[in-house]
Amino acid sequence: MPRIRESEDAVILFSLPHLEELKLHGIDGDYGNFPPEISLNSELKKHAHNLRRLAITTLQDFRRFLEIGFGPSHRLDCLVDLPVLLELEVELFALVGSRLNMRDTQLEKTLPVSLKKLVLWEEWWADRADYAADGCVVMFAIVAILFAVLFAVWLYLLLGKRQKKGTGSPKLESGKSLLAELLAEEKVSLSTAKEPSSGPRRIKGELRKADGPKSAVHVEPQRRVQILVFFSSLTGSTERTAKQFTATLEASLLDQISESDQAFLKPQLLDLTQIDYDEFFISPPKSAEGSRPVDYFYLILLPSYNIDTINDNLLEHLKETHNDFRIDKASLAGLLGYSVFGLGDQEGWPTEEEGFCFQAKEVDKWMAKLTGRKRAYPLGMGDSKRDLKERLAEWTEGVTEVVRQSAKTGCLGDGVPGSGDAVESDDEYVSGGDDDGEVVVDEPVQPKKTKKSTRDIDDVEDLGRIMKTSRADANDATSRAPIAVDFTTYSKTSKKPPQTVKEMVAKSSPTYAALTKQGYSIVGSHSGVKICRWTKSALRGRGSCYKFSFYGINSHQCMETTPSLSCSNKCVFCWRHGTNPVGTTWRWVVDPPDLIFDGVKAGHYQKIKMMRGVPGVRAERFAEAMRIRHCALSLVGEPIFYPHINEFLALLHGERISSFLVCNAQHPEQLAALKAVTQLYVSIDASNRESLRRIDRPLHRDFWERFLRCLDILRERRFRQRTVFRLTLVKGFNVEDEVEGYADLVERGLPCFVEVKGVTYCGTSSSGGKGGGLSMANVPFYAEVTAFVEALDRRLRERGLGYGIAAEHAHSCCVLLASERFRVDGRWHTRIDYDRFFELLEERGPDGEWTPEEYMGEATPEWATWGNGGFDPRDERVDRKGRKIEA
Repeated sequence: MPRIRESEDAVILFSLPHLEELKLHGIDGDYGNFPPEISLNSELKKHAHNLRRLAITTLQDFRRFLEIGFGPSHRLDCLVDLPVLLELEVELFALVGSRLNMRDTQLEKTLPVSLKKLVLWEEWWADRADYAADGCVVMFAIVAILFAVLFAVWLYLLLGKRQKKGTGSPKLESGKSLLAELLAEEKVSLSTAKEPSSGPRRIKGELRKADGPKSAVHVEPQRRVQILVFFSSLTGSTERTAKQFTATLEASLLDQISESDQAFLKPQLLDLTQIDYDEFFISPPKSAEGSRPVDYFYLILLPSYNIDTINDNLLEHLKETHNDFRIDKASLAGLLGYSVFGLGDQEGWPTEEEGFCFQAKEVDKWMAKLTGRKRAYPLGMGDSKRDLKERLAEWTEGVTEVVRQSAKTGCLGDGVPGSGDAVESDDEYVSGGDDDGEVVVDEPVQPKKTKKSTRDIDDVEDLGRIMKTSRADANDATSRAPIAVDFTTYSKTSKKPPQTVKEMVAKSSPTYAALTKQGYSIVGSHSGVKICRWTKSALRGRGSCYKFSFYGINSHQCMETTPSLSCSNKCVFCWRHGTNPVGTTWRWVVDPPDLIFDGVKAGHYQKIKMMRGVPGVRAERFAEAMRIRHCALSLVGEPIFYPHINEFLALLHGERISSFLVCNAQHPEQLAALKAVTQLYVSIDASNRESLRRIDRPLHRDFWERFLRCLDILRERRFRQRTVFRLTLVKGFNVEDEVEGYADLVERGLPCFVEVKGVTYCGTSSSGGKGGGLSMANVPFYAEVTAFVEALDRRLRERGLGYGIAAEHAHSCCVLLASERFRVDGRWHTRIDYDRFFELLEERGPDGEWTPEEYMGEATPEWATWGNGGFDPRDERVDRKGRKIEA
């Protein structure tokens, strides 16, 4: 860069039309005498929209320096008007002049918002050796240099003495170094530059502007942006749309990686039915330890349904998280931003008021609250039969632009927190309508008594007065009932819309269509019945269920049903691949138990009749099948979730139909209120909290506590009815290294029996995604199941718990461990005397007292005991193609 000596030089310099970087070394001459039209400030402003980097070393005008000093107020008024300036480097001493000038100048107000890097140099002397333009300047320079040499020698000797004493940087005034002064007064971050010990000392550093309430959120260099695309889908259409959107978004962002300080990670597509809400919707995901930090951006594609789906669970989770006093109300404020797109059908819901995309609107509202209003782009809505492609394309373009901007500037845009004042005035954000975090205590209104003082304790004597008052209050409180405290806070002024009770599975819903396609007969609005494959097999004389080998149940006389298709888990091995409803509380229409009972019987008999023309069906078994003797309440869902489960059980027992009820150990209150059943099961799918979270994917936050409480209830009932732990082994999830944990659970619950069964492969879920859905690789071989059972048996014997391996059913991949209570004269008695059970029930009632041993049946057949396979010798074994298998 040539030296600027005259005003004509400045004219040439500042006439460059596309100037983006400027570095000035020593502007000579009396700069104050330059014509006004080419002043430094005015000329720099002409390049305001282009100038990104500016470096100035020594504005040399020593004559004016001695008179008025230098400083931003004199030389660089234009800085604040340079909107794209990213880097600024100046010599602190020459620019500012003196420390007092620095103190009086508020740099934060004179620097542009866009500035990311500021380098300040402090020089003890502006050592420039080119002032020989004319004699006067040369003489002045010589004098200055001589003075500088003398000053440097004196300073060198002084520094030498201080270094011997162990002192640090040179002191400028009042015993404080300039570095300390700048840190204390201007809050600048300075780093010391290395200089030769014989030369003048320099301090080099960077100044970072403090974030104000209206300043932009600057993204730190070397951070990465991870976009998470969430979706829910019942029929698969939204899933296809989400996949296409994710691919389009990824392609449009590829060219931004090299243009931004941030790197875009590959967008991830997540199914809401397959994730744990606590990992994503309580706080943003955490970056891996030791890796570069990641900023997360949420995009949610959500259809709306008028039936109970995973969308309702998501909304319930968002509401609970916001209203939970233990969690920050804006717990997702760490997100870079979010946006929601709703998919709907205007044929059924023509307007938004009538329900068009109503669930997407609700999710958008609650996400705004949880993120602290970080809505990066407005809610998009599209009609799947009209304008979905056009609306989605518009939303995609807008979202992409916002993501690009946030990556470049760390700012979401005007009106969004992080870039200035929020301009939203929607009633959902009015602070007065929100809760204040107080615990609401509901108690009866009591007449006011003497007014008590509420002032603070000022003296020890006040403590005695307060203690007396407290005793009086305690005596008065003994006559009142305990106060119920709801630790969930809700809005005091918000008006909840009237809740319409929905059907769990409406006939017009996709859930109804999916379940009926799978062979279910839907009864009422929330119950179902389906014929079991072992029922079909038994009718043809090709083998029975393991329940026949273990407990004497005739499979062709067994009905598999459930009074509640809804469940509180989303198990990875679920037979229904997530098509059945889920929920944590009952919020649907409740069908009467007699309607369900009559409906499931009719549905079962209808399916049995459909078997009459199937080749191989035995006439005698077909006739017996028209009399239901057993009911397995284990079809799908959570039977005890049904509010009238005890009445339904009474109807079963009234017709002498035995009840085998299975629960998922997530509803301890309902389990505790359950009356007598023939055999009570609890599914034990994992031995520890984390494993249970991965396998069952429960909806309750306190799922482990609920699980343990259910085990305690079974322990209490072990001498009143037959209790069973059912362990489902899933290879790669809960088989390896969990024997000890299962032994702990058995010791806690002490069930009568422990069934260990390999998971049944029912096809890979199309929406399984990462971590969801199973393949044949997850199904353990029977040898692996028996090895696990033998290891568990050893652990139980070592603890002296009194269990042994009683029976097996190899073609169900199932083995039974039983308590020694059911071993009589050296033989296992695992079967049930069903007639005796009903006699006890009729004699003593469903709340009566009796023990499992009182209706213990005959000895377990030899062919069903451990080591003999468990196949009924009366039946004929065939392969998958119906060909007979020789023994």
